[in-house]
Amino acid sequence: AFFVGNERFYIRGVDYQPGGQGNLTDPLSNYDICSRDIPVFKELGLNTVRIYTVDNSKDHSKCMQLLADAGIYLILDVNTPKLSLNREYPKETYNDIYLQHVFATIDVMSKYENTLGFFAANEVLNDEKVHAAPYVKAIIRDMKAYIKKQIKRQIPVGYSAADVASNRMQMAQYLNCGDKAEERVDFYGINDYSWCGASSFTVSGYNEKVQNFTDYSVPLFFSEYGCNTVGDSREFSEVKSIYSTQMTGVFSGGLVYEYTQEDNDYGLVEVQGDKVVKFADFDNLKKQFSTVKNPSGDGGYKKNGKPSACPPKSKDWDFTPFDTLPAMPAGGQKLIDEGAGKPRGI
Repeated sequence: AFFVGNERFYIRGVDYQPGGQGNLTDPLSNYDICSRDIPVFKELGLNTVRIYTVDNSKDHSKCMQLLADAGIYLILDVNTPKLSLNREYPKETYNDIYLQHVFATIDVMSKYENTLGFFAANEVLNDEKVHAAPYVKAIIRDMKAYIKKQIKRQIPVGYSAADVASNRMQMAQYLNCGDKAEERVDFYGINDYSWCGASSFTVSGYNEKVQNFTDYSVPLFFSEYGCNTVGDSREFSEVKSIYSTQMTGVFSGGLVYEYTQEDNDYGLVEVQGDKVVKFADFDNLKKQFSTVKNPSGDGGYKKNGKPSACPPKSKDWDFTPFDTLPAMPAGGQKLIDEGAGKPRGI
């Protein structure tokens, strides 16, 4: 679970990527964009946004201050569409150029007190292919080593997983297993679209997720949620379950996908120049957030969680190296020891 001081912290957020997945837009380096949107975040009742890409060569101080003034934290994906682990070619894309980008992004964004955490990767395992798993764990290890050496504040590092039945539990266990804390995730996000329309805690399968993750020892939350396959607008009835004691013993809230309307039709709002047009989805989510309160106390948080047991090799879970992690690329240790140097942008 997340805590601010002694008080339990639940993520109430949205995924924020104006322009969509393929468009290299950094909303935090453009004051016109962030100053248009942050008041709307505040109206919605958010305390967190997730951003999938930033340009590490740009200044983000004005927008990060606006977020801070609104009481909003940032969870940041350190990758860009051009610089990330490629699930087909993880060995080739795990290189010193990639590490320099990741470390420089950490340098730039860690100076803001409202940076809550970094996602090392997003949905790298999204089907039956799992051979990239050790490279995901390696970049988590490398990021944690860099933060420990170079950054004054220990910012947590996590992973955002696709909700794939064939490897859902293995990946979660794998990233949280082993004797070395420096190789394990600090938090874990699940991109989950299983609650559709007028569903329920049991029909959606949320009950099974709670059961499966009962003993998970790091903060767990939905890094994307909000199925859009039923009806003209989303009611977000899952909010009531997510912030109830049915779930808060295991989950720490979630991030709704997504703020702006893009080609995939998940938007809460449509952006028209400097105007924001709010959809029914926006009003529905705002109503849910305003009426559904957090549980009292610690929400059933279990204090004595232990790291997971490493999942055994199987036909669905087999890769090389299996019992060790890939060595850091040549030049990687020098970056950790001496710093990433000048950010190169996206």
